Amino acid sequence: MGRIWSEENRFRAWLKVEIAATETLAEADMVPQSAAKAIRERGDFDLARIQAIEAEVKHDVIAFTTAVGEKVGPESRWLHFGLTSNDVVDTAQALQIHDASLIIRNDLEALKTVLKRRAFEFQNTPTIGRTHGVHAEPTTFGLKLANWYSEIERNIERFEHAAEDMRVGKVSGAVGTLAHLTPELEEKICARLGLKTAAISSQVIQRDRHAFFVATLAVIASTLDKIAVEIRHLQRTEVREAEEYFSEKQKGSSAMPHKRNPITCEQISGLARVVRSNAQAALENVPLWHERDISHSSVERIILPDSTILVDYLLHKTTHLLDTLLVYPDRMLKNLESSGGLIFSGQLLLDLAESGMSREDAYRLVQKHAMEAWKNGNNFRDAVRNDAEIRGKLSNQQLESAFDLKRQLGNVGKIFDRVFSPRRHGDTEKSTKEHQAKQ
Repeated sequence: MGRIWSEENRFRAWLKVEIAATETLAEADMVPQSAAKAIRERGDFDLARIQAIEAEVKHDVIAFTTAVGEKVGPESRWLHFGLTSNDVVDTAQALQIHDASLIIRNDLEALKTVLKRRAFEFQNTPTIGRTHGVHAEPTTFGLKLANWYSEIERNIERFEHAAEDMRVGKVSGAVGTLAHLTPELEEKICARLGLKTAAISSQVIQRDRHAFFVATLAVIASTLDKIAVEIRHLQRTEVREAEEYFSEKQKGSSAMPHKRNPITCEQISGLARVVRSNAQAALENVPLWHERDISHSSVERIILPDSTILVDYLLHKTTHLLDTLLVYPDRMLKNLESSGGLIFSGQLLLDLAESGMSREDAYRLVQKHAMEAWKNGNNFRDAVRNDAEIRGKLSNQQLESAFDLKRQLGNVGKIFDRVFSPRRHGDTEKSTKEHQAKQ
């Protein structure tokens, strides 16, 4: 990923655009074939020479064309013919973003594969669900992983859209009027580079596209942050249901030999903040003065390389984190059972209502025992069993059913079918196409 954004590669992308433009114009008899051949065969540069020229002229594109022209010779008068700086810069940047997007797309697939494998590994591993950080109702660890898997699927869909939206070039001149070339030539130049043509532009491709792209990277980073935050919580001493892999020679603290800290998760959370902040900068780049100013350029030299490099790195870190994650089902079950059955209060409420008791009376009765158990550490399950009013409504078998973990988790398999079924994905694509057809 770093190579894509290197200064050398940036100028190589510019050269690709210049060669594509010259060859297209030669085919239209606007540039001599000999010049196109010379630029294609001798077009090259020395990075140090470009930097030396730029130090004098204070213009990177002029420094580039001058350095290439020195290699090409007399035919270089046809180099950059009919183009303005951002015809080259923006179009070449689209090539770089395309290459970076291919890497990120592969990273997302790798993470998705690990999430699926581990989701099925723990599909039926019971754990306590928490809302507001407080024990709620039972879930499974596999459902946590399946939820992340589904979110990554949505991230892939969003990212593909954003990456495709960036696969555009423009050769429309200084204010986007195609004053020196024709729309047909612009389309041919872009097609030669594997790009679509922006239907309309000013001197630059409009930055709403870039904002959408970086914002999508920020959403991906936020998903990874979400995963990291959950694992950080599960690794707390009081919880200890899962933790990062800790190697034999690893050390967690210079002062406390017992420490096993979630350093990878904290790194993911920290760097995700950088990507999110870059999205704000990308949004600020959308409003430019008139047909163009240069305020966006310096920003993009930072946020595009940094955001793509960071997301690539964060995806690798998260994939490895989940692939090697240590999971403790026994501790999960112990935590789940630690409240003496409080987590089944919702099911008991429903069963009492179904037996004929009003919901208000059922809620009052169940909450009374729940609050006493919460305050005094009593066993909620035992208190309910000894309540004559409840026993008058529910049989022993019905009471056992109210506290049945398997009953609570009876639909986990169906949820997995919805998340992972190939048919579901096919139906979704079919539904989308049918909706688009109706529109």
